[in-house]
Amino acid sequence: MKAFVFPGQGAQFVGMGKDLYDQSPVAKEYFEKANEILGFRITDLMFNGTADDLRQTKVTQPAVFLHSVISAIVLGDEFKPDMVAGHSLGELSALVAARALTFEDGLKLVSRRAMAMQKACELEASTMAAIIALPDEVVEEVCESITDHVVVPANYNCPGQIVISGDIAGVDRACEILKERGAKRALRLNVGGAFHSPLMRPAAEDLQVAINETAFAEPVCPVYQNVNAYPQTDPAAIKENLKAQLTAPVRWTQTVKNMITDGATEFVELGPGDVLKGLIKKVSSEVLVH
Repeated sequence: MKAFVFPGQGAQFVGMGKDLYDQSPVAKEYFEKANEILGFRITDLMFNGTADDLRQTKVTQPAVFLHSVISAIVLGDEFKPDMVAGHSLGELSALVAARALTFEDGLKLVSRRAMAMQKACELEASTMAAIIALPDEVVEEVCESITDHVVVPANYNCPGQIVISGDIAGVDRACEILKERGAKRALRLNVGGAFHSPLMRPAAEDLQVAINETAFAEPVCPVYQNVNAYPQTDPAAIKENLKAQLTAPVRWTQTVKNMITDGATEFVELGPGDVLKGLIKKVSSEVLVH
């Protein structure tokens, strides 16, 4: 069985999507449609902008989404997923690719999500850090032990790699303790804020309104969602899980394991970069990844 997966924020690069735009009339049509919907020429920033341009959340999230979804559209009949999943932002790409959401509605939600997250980041100084080579339970235990600050596991990326998220003092203290507990690395990430933590609550509330106003259909295949790593096809359940996503951890390790348990033998990453390929290989060496 074939699983298609879609990356999240951080996968962007200067020039992303230009080959699609130049080589495919269908891709060009969708990119131009996106420029109209967003009200600015995101293609100019994607193809010719600077790394700093692409780091703006209002640009990054739609850019990664567009590259991912248009890659699926361009595949045409070759895009025959038995299951799909996306990492954080990538979940919206997966939902559009699996036709639970229209392209237009998906892009509007991504844009709203980006703006809401940007606003939440500006409310309080916050950050994230990658923790390498410790069991999940140790990271969870250390985060729970810090009660006077916000710090939580945010991304379960693969065995031995968790990203934590919270206010700056909380994340710094957790990093110190985790290094003492044997982490090979506890490294602050260059991100705008504490994604997938309680500090994203204002953004989640804003996004929930937008999700409630958006029509969801039954996807063409199961969508494995971040909040619980389980497959879902019911539109109402998909909406509820999506609403919880911004303040809940991304359970990517468990998602990949569940997809393999359910029969996935081949994973295809669609979108910029190849971060997910590397993570999937660390979860299992038994599956084909490309």
